[in-house]
Amino acid sequence: MGAAAAGVFLFGAALSLSAASAAITVKDDLGNEVTLAHPARRIVSLAPHVTELLYAAGAGDRLIGASNFSDFPAAAAKLPSVGSFAALDLERVLSLKPDLVVAWYSGNKPSQLARLREFGIPIYESQPADFGMIADSLEKLSRLAGSESIGNTAAKDFRARWQALQTQYRGRTEVSVFYQIWSQPPMTLNGRHMVSSVLKLCGGRNIFADLPQLAPTVSVEAVLAADPQVILTPGDAKDQPLERWRQFPRLRAVRDGHLYAVNADWLNRAGPRVLDATEQVCGLLDRARAQ
Repeated sequence: MGAAAAGVFLFGAALSLSAASAAITVKDDLGNEVTLAHPARRIVSLAPHVTELLYAAGAGDRLIGASNFSDFPAAAAKLPSVGSFAALDLERVLSLKPDLVVAWYSGNKPSQLARLREFGIPIYESQPADFGMIADSLEKLSRLAGSESIGNTAAKDFRARWQALQTQYRGRTEVSVFYQIWSQPPMTLNGRHMVSSVLKLCGGRNIFADLPQLAPTVSVEAVLAADPQVILTPGDAKDQPLERWRQFPRLRAVRDGHLYAVNADWLNRAGPRVLDATEQVCGLLDRARAQ
C-alpha cells in the first residue's frame, strides 16, 4: 500500500471510529439496547406517561407526535395525535418521519411495534415499575434526546424528593389496600405495577400483589375475603365504584369510612407526578392508621 493510499485508509478509519464514538446507546426498560447515530430530533411518544417523561427530560421540543390523552404538560395537548396507545395510527406515525419512537411495553400492541421496526425506526420501550426506574428513565431519555443537563437535574430532584418521602413514611404500620381501576368487572393492578411501589413506600400492602396479570380482573368475593382496610379508586371514575362497596357494611374499609378517590393521572402514569400521588396516598393511609 502506497503512502497516499495508507493515508486515505487511516483517515477513513479515524472517521469510522469518530462516528462510532459519537453514537448514543442506552438500554430501555426491557434491557434492550437502543442506539442512535446522533441525538433524536423527531420523537414520537406512544403513551401519556412517556410524554410526561420526555418533557421532564428536556425533550419536549423534539416531540412531533403523541398518543391520545397525552395532556401534560399543557403543550403536549397540542401535539399531533397518533391514535390511542392500544390502537395506533401507524400511517400517521410513519408520516411524521420519527428518528425515535418511545413506546409503552405493556400498553402498545407488539404487532404494531414490530411493524414500525420493519421500517428501521429505533424504539425505546418504557415500563417503569418503581421510583428508581422513573429517575433512570429521565436520564436515559435525555441522553437519547441530547438534553442531558435537564434530564440529569430532573432525575436528581426526583430522587431527592423520593428519598425524603421514604424517610418520612418509613416504619409505618402496614395498611391493607385494594386499588380498583375498574368496577364492572372489578379490576386492579398487581405487584409489578408502579402503583404497588407507591403503596409500599406509604406502608400499604396491595392485597392482589401476587396475581400474575399486570391488570387482573378480581371478584367481589375475593375483595370481601381479603377485607382491605382501605379502598382506593381513580377520582375520574364515572360509575361511582366506591358507592358500590357501601352495600357491604362489614367490609373494614366501608365500616371505618376509608373509601377514597385519588388522582388517576398522578398515580396511574409512571412519570414524575407519581411523587404527587405518593404524597396523596400516604396521607390517606395515615388517616386510616389514626382511627
